[in-house]
Amino acid sequence: MAKETSIPSAGPARNVLNVSYLRGVDLHNSPTNVDLSRSPDAPNMIRDVPGKVRKRMGYELQASMSGRINGAWLLDTVHGEKKLIHAGTALYELTEDGPVSVYTQMSDHRSTGWQIGGKLYLLDGTHFLKYGPEEDEDGQVSWKIAEVSQNAYVPTVIINRDPSGGGTAYEPVNMLSDKWIDSFLSDGSSTEYQLSFGDLDDTPVTGQQLQEDGSWKDLTENTDFTVDRKTGKVTFKSAPGKSPVTGQDNIKLTASKDRSESREKIEHCTVSTLFGVAGASDRLFLTGNNQWPNYDWYSQMNDPTFFGDTWYSMLGQDSSKIVGYSVVGDRLAAHKDRAEDGRNVFLRTGQLTDGKAAFPVTGALQGEGAASSYSFGYLGTEPLFLTPLGVYAISPTDITGERYTQSRSFYINPAILEAGDLSDAFAFVYKDFYLLALGSKIFILDGLQKTYERGTPYSSYQYECYVWNVAARVLWEWDGALWFGTTDGKVFRFFTDPTSGMSYSDDGQAITAWWDMADFDGNSFYRNKTIRMFCMRLAAAPATSVVLKAQVRGIWTELRRVMSKARYFVFSEITFSKFTFSTDTTPKTIVQKIKVKKVDKTRFRLENREKNEPFGIYEISLEFTESGRYKR
Repeated sequence: MAKETSIPSAGPARNVLNVSYLRGVDLHNSPTNVDLSRSPDAPNMIRDVPGKVRKRMGYELQASMSGRINGAWLLDTVHGEKKLIHAGTALYELTEDGPVSVYTQMSDHRSTGWQIGGKLYLLDGTHFLKYGPEEDEDGQVSWKIAEVSQNAYVPTVIINRDPSGGGTAYEPVNMLSDKWIDSFLSDGSSTEYQLSFGDLDDTPVTGQQLQEDGSWKDLTENTDFTVDRKTGKVTFKSAPGKSPVTGQDNIKLTASKDRSESREKIEHCTVSTLFGVAGASDRLFLTGNNQWPNYDWYSQMNDPTFFGDTWYSMLGQDSSKIVGYSVVGDRLAAHKDRAEDGRNVFLRTGQLTDGKAAFPVTGALQGEGAASSYSFGYLGTEPLFLTPLGVYAISPTDITGERYTQSRSFYINPAILEAGDLSDAFAFVYKDFYLLALGSKIFILDGLQKTYERGTPYSSYQYECYVWNVAARVLWEWDGALWFGTTDGKVFRFFTDPTSGMSYSDDGQAITAWWDMADFDGNSFYRNKTIRMFCMRLAAAPATSVVLKAQVRGIWTELRRVMSKARYFVFSEITFSKFTFSTDTTPKTIVQKIKVKKVDKTRFRLENREKNEPFGIYEISLEFTESGRYKR
């Protein structure tokens, strides 16, 4: 088990500082108050194993497209898989030969998508699209993309309807389709049949009539009947006979009415999630329409082409909008941006009522409102999201079992809040890390390292944190690797082999990384300190090096440049300029004599700026003496 940070006495004159557990960065406290296990500044570093840190791996360019990268998805079907990227106003398939345009009329807005039933459903704030393989009558498969409304489900709104009206409500009107079906039970004498709605559009009304053999005969407008579009009345040239099956509807009429306003409520959504009865992931929930800020809508089970006009919720007042969703156990949490009384999270359950799905509100949580629709992710089982105060989580209490929101990013909150427009932040969970891309940086929370912080008494713990200097607009995972897209249309893939030196460059450029120790002021802050020995245990690599620096009275000075002592020989990665005869692949202990005299405090930095060089730190130690009172 790793030793804790300590400053034991090693004799009357000589003292030893040993830091054997390295956690993450602390950008909240001043460098003087940062715990010695953390760093006040460590760009481009990441946890190796808990308690050890290393330089992050780099990335390489995969593709360039026109326009900013707005989203990426993997569509995996029985007919093959497609890697899709939304850039600018176009949707591309990323092939081995490069990006190929699939669709060119998308909105230049971050998009959200889900694979359901072998099709990808995409929302970009203007369009609701469906993309996937389609099989024709001959069994030939082609990949097609179209507006969902072009082939949306046509609901049967009324059944057992008399020619004059009435009947039993069966399905709601589909907000995505102009069409609906009325199902009638004819009386054998009536020629006039009243539809459920008037003000029909110019689309021809069609019909079907049940035959003696159980088949349905097609009926056409102006041949079998005429239509009064204003009133919605259909007049047959001769009265349809009674149903051949007693009590069974025998006339179906399909009509069309302009529902573009209803359709736009769905198509202009920008936020989505999957949820369902008993917590199932089988219905698409949508929100983010700026004209309807506190509304959301949900689809039929496993059918995103059907959004009933009664399947919606209004959460709170329209003074605050729904920003995004978290699934908390068997509940759906809808996060709002702000509320007058601080109840910013609405919880709903999915249940069957009289055989129909319903999603009633079961409670509201006090806590911070969400700041970005694209900041939601799950670290383990814990839902995380960005707020105006940093990254928060929904957590249960230990005693009452109630839920409330807690801060999780205490150590990097100042940097997050200064990085840019929080509403533009984008989060993604990769392995054990929650990554938040904002401005020119990626902020990282480590799911394997949790610490109680006395400065946040209302939060049960904080995650250890890191910061990368990477300007990403969106993040995703393909084939086990982390990818990201930029505002200038470039797509990059991070390397995945931490042992290879070739994994440590950013598209051919060196990665600048360092680990600053917290300000060191010895046993007594007011006494003169002289540091005579600095020791470090580094991860061995075929090519690695470290530059040791010290900040004395505010000025950084290079103390030592260690180029070969942590290297070992491996033929597959031989570089003659960095050649060594050592074959020892275990962590290397490096002892350096230094002399930093008569200071009240100092800060040390272990730095690596070399291209194609791994850099890992396991342990740090130094020897010092104290004598006399500091005078300056």
